[in-house]
Amino acid sequence: MRFLYVAHRYHTNQAPIMKGLVERGHEVCFVSHYRGEIEDYDYVTPVVAGYSTLFSAANWIYVHVLQRKNSKACDMRLKYGFPSMRRIRKIVSDFAPDVMIIRERSVYSIFTCLACRGLGIPMILYNQSPLWEDEIKNDLPHRIVRSLLPSVRITPVMGVEGEGKVKEEGAVFVPFVMEPVLPPDKKEWLQGGRISILCVGKYEERKNILMLLEILADLANQYDLSLTVAGECADHFEREYKEKLERFIEKHGLSEKVNLLENVAHKDMEKLYANADLFVLPSTREPASVSQLEAMAFSVPAICSDTNGTSCYIKEGINGYRFKDNSSEDLRKAILKCISEPDRLKKMGENSFKEIKEECKFDLYFEKIMQCMEKGGNR
Repeated sequence: MRFLYVAHRYHTNQAPIMKGLVERGHEVCFVSHYRGEIEDYDYVTPVVAGYSTLFSAANWIYVHVLQRKNSKACDMRLKYGFPSMRRIRKIVSDFAPDVMIIRERSVYSIFTCLACRGLGIPMILYNQSPLWEDEIKNDLPHRIVRSLLPSVRITPVMGVEGEGKVKEEGAVFVPFVMEPVLPPDKKEWLQGGRISILCVGKYEERKNILMLLEILADLANQYDLSLTVAGECADHFEREYKEKLERFIEKHGLSEKVNLLENVAHKDMEKLYANADLFVLPSTREPASVSQLEAMAFSVPAICSDTNGTSCYIKEGINGYRFKDNSSEDLRKAILKCISEPDRLKKMGENSFKEIKEECKFDLYFEKIMQCMEKGGNR
């Protein structure tokens, strides 16, 4: 089969899916809006379709003139950016896919659907809104957007089924794909007698890395701990935040316990995951991080906030913990539960590996995609 993906960028969470498709003899074309700082092209190299000339000019003025002091100004392209319809249609028609999987309800996605209308290609929408939501907005603008996009939606975020929760018609849970890498019996724990904590994420306020450092500064008086942060540092805003962290580390004498890395290549992350005893993601408003699943694939227990979309892959006290979003006190308690009993780390690591092995298989993903096509993945 021929699979075509359209997304804002070729995120590392796509790599296991691409690997699974290519190794099983399928053809894949991945179309991205732009190229990211850290991407893995071992199996697929994306085609960067970019934006239309009109939007590119408007975006440059917005980012570099009108909002030059706003660190989030470049995010406007994610929601409102649009491609050259002629270029998109040519890429799609030349590849002639059997199915298109389009990321997000955005202007770019709407333009892509309109450009490809009439080609007869089944389309599936992919986003990270939970399967079970608090509400489904049904006002006129939302109805119009839904009518312009595929009627079948896949998501790797389960949400919580229960009273007051609703599921959108056509929505299907399709788990993230993650290959198990390091089984627990092959893993070296507590190297040098020290508990190694790993955190992965951009150097920005939302990631709450400073909050984690404050907790570490307190707990390091009682426990032998180290922290490695692998973060993306792509602009001056992220550079400024990293420098803020460096000042805190120096002030509190943590230089020998904390290592701040930047722009680590995907292939080099393996050693970091393999050496970690505990993975902590302190960020807030995290739609669906894949880094904790990567850690779990290396038999590492994980901690993340209860608002993180992929917290559904963490079983409380079994393979990790969920803490109250933005709560330093609750995060501290979760970390303490792990480090106060090092033997529990190993048991939770075993369960992390088992979760990945059983619940994040490529075959589950592929089976769900086939079901979505049978349901009528279309425009």
